Amino acid sequence: MEQDVFVERFGGVFEHSPFIAARAYEAGLIDEPLTVESVHDALSAIFRTASPDEKLGVLRAHPDLAGKLAIAGELTEDSRNEQAGAGLDRLSADEHGRFTALNSAYTEKFGFPFIIAVRGLTKDDILSAFESRIGNAAETEFATACREVEKIARLRLTSLLPG
Repeated sequence: MEQDVFVERFGGVFEHSPFIAARAYEAGLIDEPLTVESVHDALSAIFRTASPDEKLGVLRAHPDLAGKLAIAGELTEDSRNEQAGAGLDRLSADEHGRFTALNSAYTEKFGFPFIIAVRGLTKDDILSAFESRIGNAAETEFATACREVEKIARLRLTSLLPG
């Protein structure tokens, strides 16, 4: 597979961060046949060696959960499907208000949106994690958010590739 085709297909696995797919390809980490495991390992290796500013950029590329992009219908297809699967597109006014308040407080404290792999979780699971993690130290939460980004990438790859 040519690099431009690879980047086109997998550049969005890490939200709006095609540089990860490009670097993985350029580093020779991509071998056929492509599997979820092999591509995830390659992309995650590049993400882990990215600079702190680059990692922060990846984190900041993620939308708020049940935030204004969701309301405006401007999420990526992956994000829209993931949030809808967790019921975040069907919140009551009170629930939406709680998510909005938590999103604001979290982003103000950490400088990036709350990130969690929502597949398989309910809105109550997500709110519980949100309320728990907002008390974390900045270094702890940065590391947690990076691990969640890698989980999201793996889940996205499962819809693109055979196991």
